[in-house]
Amino acid sequence: MSLRIRLTRGGAKKRPFYRIVVADSRMPRDGRFIEKLGTYNPMLPKDDPARVVLVSERIEHWLSIGATPSTRIARMLAAADMRPAPVIPSQTKKDKPRAKTLERLAAQEEKRKAAEDTAAETPREEVTSDQEPAAEQSQEDKLPADAVSASGNASVSDEGKTEGAVAEETKSEEGKLEDQKDSSDSEAGAVSEKKEG
Repeated sequence: MSLRIRLTRGGAKKRPFYRIVVADSRMPRDGRFIEKLGTYNPMLPKDDPARVVLVSERIEHWLSIGATPSTRIARMLAAADMRPAPVIPSQTKKDKPRAKTLERLAAQEEKRKAAEDTAAETPREEVTSDQEPAAEQSQEDKLPADAVSASGNASVSDEGKTEGAVAEETKSEEGKLEDQKDSSDSEAGAVSEKKEG
């Protein structure tokens, strides 16, 4: 018969209370036991002396006979300086990501850091108030006048025409006036030659 020093649960629902007992390892958790060796009340604070109560003489007796403590009891005995602390086995790594997944995550992290570094190295230039209207006007000039007026994106001046279209018309009108001036000068020169001749 193999003996175990273990916990048996008592108490009410959601209010546990445990007895520390020595029992045959084949018996159920809350079943028949040989002797009660102490109590454990997890509802009490950790610094309360009544949280873990051990009968040290009887525990030493059963350990000398060959009873083996459960892992929880072994921790309690180590806290009471009755036995050395149990060795915690290394956990399996099945919950960790695989090697290829780790490589992929590392590559993604490097890309993200590189993008942040390039963004930090090229600071955005602050736009002054003088430059803002020029930028807006250059965008309006790039669009055709019909498209701008149809979309309604550009500001509209008199007669429903955009500022860019108005500027183009004024330039073309000035050009026409210069052409008329040149042609009138040449006509005047031709008329004066006829009169002389």
